[in-house]
Amino acid sequence: MNANLKPSADGVPLLDVVHARKSFPRGDGAELLVLEDVSLTVQPGEIVGLLGRSGSGKSTLLRLIAGLSKPAGGEVRYLGTPVRGPAEGIAMVFQSFALFPWLTVYENVALGLEALKVPRDEIRRRSLAAIDLIGLDGFESAYPRELSGGMRQRVGFARALVVQPNLLLMDEPFSALDVLTAETLRTDFLDLWSDGRMPIKGVILVTHNIEEAVQMCDRVLVFATNPGRIVSTIEVTLPRPRNRLDPAFAALVERIYVEMTAKPGRGAAPRVERAAGAGIDMILARVSSNLISGLIETVAAPPFSGKADLPEIASELQLEIDDLFPVAETLQMLRLADVEGGDLRLTPEAILFADSTVDERKRLFARHLLAYVPLAAHIRRVLDERASHAAPKSRFLDELEDHMSPESAEQSLRALVSWARYAEIFAYDDETGSFSLENPT
Repeated sequence: MNANLKPSADGVPLLDVVHARKSFPRGDGAELLVLEDVSLTVQPGEIVGLLGRSGSGKSTLLRLIAGLSKPAGGEVRYLGTPVRGPAEGIAMVFQSFALFPWLTVYENVALGLEALKVPRDEIRRRSLAAIDLIGLDGFESAYPRELSGGMRQRVGFARALVVQPNLLLMDEPFSALDVLTAETLRTDFLDLWSDGRMPIKGVILVTHNIEEAVQMCDRVLVFATNPGRIVSTIEVTLPRPRNRLDPAFAALVERIYVEMTAKPGRGAAPRVERAAGAGIDMILARVSSNLISGLIETVAAPPFSGKADLPEIASELQLEIDDLFPVAETLQMLRLADVEGGDLRLTPEAILFADSTVDERKRLFARHLLAYVPLAAHIRRVLDERASHAAPKSRFLDELEDHMSPESAEQSLRALVSWARYAEIFAYDDETGSFSLENPT
């Protein structure tokens, strides 16, 4: 926590989200529930992290807080006042930099103040001060194309800070950067925060990087999906600067993995979840057969020998949760692994898979695909029953869209096509958009 800032005397938080709910209409007239019963509070001096998989509604929640979208239920209050639109005093930093390429660094930073009708002399003073604060003094006349990714993101920070917000919303601001640049920018931001040199009083950080959450935040709110909801709150009391090699740091990372892979019946909702649905309406993750095979081989081999700690796998393979969890979920869905308590344990069938030849692997994968993925069995059954042994993609896409969004339906079919090709249980021709039992050419 920033030691220079304390909760207000009247006890009114910077932000109070109360039972927020958000849904979007679907093509079939139903609604897609994205956020359900989300409540959180941000006090002055706090960095609060929202940690979860892509699709857990974290960015949607930021848009509600920023006043860019309205909740379908519940309420968002900034300094005790309901948020009905973009609120003065709340600023956002985006993942994609979102700079205007035809404007210089100075002009990009000054733009927000110009929109607020700030006097020209004050615009210049505040813009130059923000550029200097964020470490870009000397680059005022440069265009975004002349800057590295890290420097462009610094411009994004300066543009947010120049309006002197009370609350800064950061939507995965480091995820588009290389590892070294991201680490430098995180460290510089935390130094400015700890020294009290920034105008902001509180921060909400959206991330899917567990180590980043532990490094930066005072509290981490863990989100689950389908729909997005907070399932755990973890306090981070380690003093700053935080050392990733500190056993206490590693213990917190491990605890978050455990929380995110907890199963029902132990006081927590499932974190590594099978795809939503129980039949052909299961939403399937786009995970390649190479990733599935690679993870099985890695965990089957020493030093893991069939059971591995997820943080260790993530570190060894340089994977974040958005990369690792979909593979782990797919293995769990196929009954090739069990995931619980932050550990991934291969089933005997997965161990057999690791020790098999290429053809034996394909046959084992095909058996599991048809036995445990209802959509695979459904498509194969339709193809078997038709005299032509063929069916258009639209026939299955229409069925799926009765249960999920068009994007999820397309994703699920694409995922299944990849697995089916590997298992050789049916073929798909992308040019004609048709499934068949013919062998791929």
